[in-house]
Amino acid sequence: MVLKTPQVKALEKNMPEKKKAKTDGTEKQNGPKPDDVPSLFRINVEVGNLSEAAEFYGKLFGLQGRLQAGSRCYFTCGAVTLQVLDVSPVRKPHPAAKALYFFVNDLDAVFQRAQSLQCLSSEEVHGEPGGQISVRPWGERSFYAEDRWHNPLCFVEAGTGYPG
Repeated sequence: MVLKTPQVKALEKNMPEKKKAKTDGTEKQNGPKPDDVPSLFRINVEVGNLSEAAEFYGKLFGLQGRLQAGSRCYFTCGAVTLQVLDVSPVRKPHPAAKALYFFVNDLDAVFQRAQSLQCLSSEEVHGEPGGQISVRPWGERSFYAEDRWHNPLCFVEAGTGYPG
């Protein structure tokens, strides 16, 4: 269900009906799919030291990364592979999009690892510290972190993800 705040109502005032947020739940959420829907399989984050980054992500995820040719390390994260790419020989790393979201079964365990790596976010998310486990206004139980190259990460407890 979508909660219509005054801001949403104001934005929707002159929108065509089919673009407005659905509130009654009668609309089919996932209608027919085209035959050739793109499928995201890999996303990369740029870093400035591959061995340090591989160790960081390995500890944070509780996974062993796979070193690859071309200054890369792969981490299998569900259907998508996170490619950690060392760009330092060429340029300064560019932070990833705001943020990369990961479902995890044991949010508290990942939080403890992030805490020990001292990578919890210091930003606020809807008036609450992003680096604390919190139930967000949209229902997700999550926390935010950041690697030392400023790549923002969000960890969401499986089963609480907001489908949009």
